[in-house]
Amino acid sequence: MTRQFGTALSWLKGRTAGIFCCHVLLVVSCTSLYLRYLESLVPADKLPVAREGELRRSINVDDTLDFTARKWVETRTSWKAPIIWEGMFDPDLYDQKHIQNQSSVALTVFAVGRYFAYLKTFLTSAERHFMLGLKVTYYVFTDQPEKIPPVNLGPLRSMKVVLVKKYSRWHDVSMMRMKAISDTIESEIRHRCNYVFCFHVDQQFKGRFGSEALGDSVALLHAGFFKTPKEGCTYDRNPKSTAFMRNGDYYYNAAVFGGLWENVQNLADYCFLDIMEDKLNDVEAQWHDESHLNKYFWLHKPSRLLSPKYW
Repeated sequence: MTRQFGTALSWLKGRTAGIFCCHVLLVVSCTSLYLRYLESLVPADKLPVAREGELRRSINVDDTLDFTARKWVETRTSWKAPIIWEGMFDPDLYDQKHIQNQSSVALTVFAVGRYFAYLKTFLTSAERHFMLGLKVTYYVFTDQPEKIPPVNLGPLRSMKVVLVKKYSRWHDVSMMRMKAISDTIESEIRHRCNYVFCFHVDQQFKGRFGSEALGDSVALLHAGFFKTPKEGCTYDRNPKSTAFMRNGDYYYNAAVFGGLWENVQNLADYCFLDIMEDKLNDVEAQWHDESHLNKYFWLHKPSRLLSPKYW
C-alpha cells in the first residue's frame, strides 16, 4: 500500500511539474506575441535606432551607389548591373563592409617568356593599390619560378608560384591560361579565397583598385571601344569560331576579369573548352581569349562592370 502511495505521489509530482512547464511556455509565448503587437502600434520613427556598427553590417553597400555622379557616362546596364566609376561610391564604406565580411581575394597573373620582365612592376604597384586592407594571395604563373623578384608584401598578403609551360606565342599563353586558372581554383584557391581577379602582367596599378570592384561576376569595359558603336567593336564575326557573335552589349577587356571563385572557374572552363574546339577545327578567334571572354559575358551577363579607369 505504501509503495502504491509513493508511486502515485511521484506521478502526481511529475504531472504537476509538466503542467507548470506548459504554463511557463504559454506565458512566454503570449508575452512575445503581445510585445510584437505593441511594437506594431508604435510609429516607425519612434522605434529604437540601430547602432551605426549594426547598420553597417546589415546594409547592402551597392544601395549606396550614386548613379547620378557621372551624368555624361552610362552608370548602369540594361540588366541593372552597376558600372563602377570614381565618385559613385564611398570607398571607406565598401572597405569596412568587406573587412567585416572577411573577404579574401586571389590575384592571378601570368609572367611567361619575355613578359616576365613586367612582373616586379606589376606586383609592386599591386602592393600600393590593390584591395588594401583585405587578405590577398598572389598566384604567379611562370616558366621561371627561380627568378621571382623579391617584393615586400604587406600584412595579410602572400604569394604562391605556379610553374607553367612556355609557349612560342603569347597568344597561346593567353589562351591556355584559362585551364591553368580553372585547375588552380579547383585545387587551392576555392579553399582559401572568396574572390578571384585575373590580370595581364604588362600593366600596373596607378590608383585605387579596391573592394568596390568585388562582385559575383566582374567584367572590364575596354577603353579602346568604350565610345565605339557596337557595329564597330571587334567581336569575332567568323561563323566557324565558337566565339562568333554579330554584336554584343559592350566590348570587354580580357586584361582584367573576376568575381566569386565559382563564377571565374565557370568562365575559365567555358573559354578553354571553346578554344580547344576551335583548335580541333583549325580555327583561331580574332582576338584569342578576349573573343571567347566577350562571347561568355554576352551569354552570361556580368553582375558588375568596371569603367575603363580600372585599366
